[in-house]
Amino acid sequence: MGWIAIRMLTGDRVKFFGLIFGVAFSTLLIGQQLTIFVNLLLRGAMPVYEVATADIWVMDPAGRTAEITLPLPPTALDRVRGVPGVAWAAPLIRATATVRTAAGEIEPVAVVGVDDAALVGLPETMLAGDRSALASPDAVFVDGIGATRLFPDGKVIGSEIELNDRRAVVRGVVDAIPGFTGSIQLYTRYSAALDYVPGSRNRMSFVVVRAKDGLDPGAVAAEITRQTGLRARTSAEFARDGIDYIIERTGIPINFGITVALGFIVGIAIVGLTFSLFIRDNIRQFGALKAIGVSNATIRRMVAAQAGLTGLIGYGFGIGLAVLFVSSGAASSPDFKGFYTPWQIPVIAAVTVLAMIFLTGVVSLRAVLKADPAEVFR
Repeated sequence: MGWIAIRMLTGDRVKFFGLIFGVAFSTLLIGQQLTIFVNLLLRGAMPVYEVATADIWVMDPAGRTAEITLPLPPTALDRVRGVPGVAWAAPLIRATATVRTAAGEIEPVAVVGVDDAALVGLPETMLAGDRSALASPDAVFVDGIGATRLFPDGKVIGSEIELNDRRAVVRGVVDAIPGFTGSIQLYTRYSAALDYVPGSRNRMSFVVVRAKDGLDPGAVAAEITRQTGLRARTSAEFARDGIDYIIERTGIPINFGITVALGFIVGIAIVGLTFSLFIRDNIRQFGALKAIGVSNATIRRMVAAQAGLTGLIGYGFGIGLAVLFVSSGAASSPDFKGFYTPWQIPVIAAVTVLAMIFLTGVVSLRAVLKADPAEVFR
């Protein structure tokens, strides 16, 4: 009976392809939008993930994310270093500035000042140049995306820029994933960042800390807070703070949620309508099967096989196109740099498609079960 059900389904090619298109379109929309949403949220945590060697971030009590904090006094660094359980602590500056290129272009940038000696906070992967070049006078490194925006001619290493009315020389290009704001990122030594980003006497944004081996970073963070009065968060907690801030303070979740919901509704509408038309056009065949003694249980299995095949093929096409869209975008567009498809997204899309197929199948099945075998002889 399963073979007969599939033959009935593929017999009308227009409706068969219409069913597959409806499921594929819905899956594509859900998978693509959820993937972009998740990756946008993760960009709120990218500044934390970038400092992979630190497992604790210390900030002003009012600080909330890597982009939103108040500067710390210079004495905070020594106070944190004196807390038991701290293996090492390094200063970090994250501030905004304006760059004027040799061509006269103005670009907003994020200046990241890393520890002068250990370079804690500098991305590990160099796309051009050498890490030791950051010790040169007026040296800065630029992220890969920023290099293409600031220097479209490709002449990056050795180029001079004007950073807050001060001369800076690009000595290297690092591989860094942009933050949520997408600003160009410039990396320099902490001592140089103090000159590039003038302001109040307190300019240190964070103290990044590594707990001693064998100690729980959460316990060390709590001890830092108790002894210094500063806000200490583990890297995982602080990364989550950046994600939560985007969820709570922006309209991104609502906008993407509406799009995903529309994908589900449109999928149900297309698949439900097409499947209902398919059932109506084949009601005489189902009536004939019931007339020769086929039970309702067998009819249910036949409809389930038809709906399952449609869902499987449509889901495969849809999720494949969604993954292809994200991967090709990440490879070709700087706006999608670092984007990937988490394994949870195909699972969520599969559950959504299963629910959609189940709902449309149940509604269509009612007409089959009510079919009168006598219809065949009329």
